[in-house]
Amino acid sequence: MDIDARGPRFGAAVTTVVLVVVLVTGSAWLLAWQTLAFALGAAGGVTRSPYGLLFKKLVRPRLGPPTEFEAPEPPRFAQAVGLLFAGVGLVGFTLGPAWLGLAATGAALAAAFLNASFGYCLGCEMYLLVRRASVRAE
Repeated sequence: MDIDARGPRFGAAVTTVVLVVVLVTGSAWLLAWQTLAFALGAAGGVTRSPYGLLFKKLVRPRLGPPTEFEAPEPPRFAQAVGLLFAGVGLVGFTLGPAWLGLAATGAALAAAFLNASFGYCLGCEMYLLVRRASVRAE
């Protein structure tokens, strides 16, 4: 079942704010929260992530009906990519080196910002490339 395309973009906006705060404060705890949010989004889909639930309960009822839908698989894959980068960032912030935490968190921030600001989901595009490559390999 397709999902409201505004939901993942809302989640990306919240993620952008969270990751900016992580980079400004160096808070491993906040990055751990974001890593958990990515893990839940990757495991259950973006509609079951904390930000997806927030969108469903508080934001979507205040908006008009959706006009654009998307398949749930690409955003779910994007959550898994975010999980990877946030996990590496968490390792960098907690165990070192600090530059690794900053670089991985910065990469995740760049991807979230692109989605939130321009509707361009890097993880979704990666999903489509991987899918095309696997079809060609068959």
